[in-house]
Amino acid sequence: MGQFEHPNIIRLEGVVTRCKPLMIITEYMENGSLDAFLRKHDGQFTVIQLVGMLRGIASGMKYLSDMSYVHRDLAARNILVNSNLVCKVSDFGLSRVLEDDPEAAYTTREATGSYLSPGGKIPIRWTAPEAISYRKFTTASDVWGYGIVMWEVVSYGERPYWDMNNQDVIKAIEEGYRLPAPMDCPVVLHQLMLDCWERERADRPSFSQILNMLDKLIRNPGTLRRTGGDRPPGMILESSVGSEVCVSVVPEVCVPQWSLYDWLQSIGLERYRDVLAAAGYSSHDSLLALTHKEMDRLGIITPSHQDILIASVQQEMLSQMQHLQHSMVPV
Repeated sequence: MGQFEHPNIIRLEGVVTRCKPLMIITEYMENGSLDAFLRKHDGQFTVIQLVGMLRGIASGMKYLSDMSYVHRDLAARNILVNSNLVCKVSDFGLSRVLEDDPEAAYTTREATGSYLSPGGKIPIRWTAPEAISYRKFTTASDVWGYGIVMWEVVSYGERPYWDMNNQDVIKAIEEGYRLPAPMDCPVVLHQLMLDCWERERADRPSFSQILNMLDKLIRNPGTLRRTGGDRPPGMILESSVGSEVCVSVVPEVCVPQWSLYDWLQSIGLERYRDVLAAAGYSSHDSLLALTHKEMDRLGIITPSHQDILIASVQQEMLSQMQHLQHSMVPV
């Protein structure tokens, strides 16, 4: 965990090794696990807020996949939420790094019963079929798990496959069954889930493509108004590897003009305007890529200032998404 530096990955603060029990210390996430948080606040968020949560998770997973890490246990229970509704990927107990593997796959030694081993137990209902059948874990199998997390988020923490047992889930997936759209789920979000659940792992989108698509949905909020039925005319979704994931819909809604200086002034950090602008961080989108390590490089070394910057830029994104939703005309 110590090598990860990303606003959507849980931050390691330290370890306790001189006494029992051995412990790790992470940043404090006020709202706890995502699944319990959503169940507690069932139906209380806008679809834009839910997409914002999904975007954060996708951003964290893109970072991990770019570092050649496969998580293997991606589920809403392993996503933590802070007071600003920022979601961070956690629980790396089953993670593996893919090193010099021509197939970029991590293979376990055995499978027992309804769970895979060694290295811990992985719940079947979050696991890709090739990982169940052949025990091969890749970024593409993490993408499958991300699709399940999407379903959990939109359904406010409902249990995937409900009361089906693990063997029934395996059989249903092999026969082509996929989870239906949760109540009031936008068509495009369920379609993205289905893309993540393609049988062939090469047909699933990458985390980069997923992130790109969610950004486009946020910029085109009218797309999220449609639930059930066919896709609106003119919308194109592509998810195969090597293709651009895009959504083309009716006119975009404008966001109020954003000023780097005004925003920094509003959070009391206007002193960093010149250094951020000189490094190319002059737009809200570019600030989303800021990490603690990058801020150290730029000379922004006060820990509290770093935390304020990262939390504020993500809160600003949520505010912009809410503005988009309130400004759009119903389809």
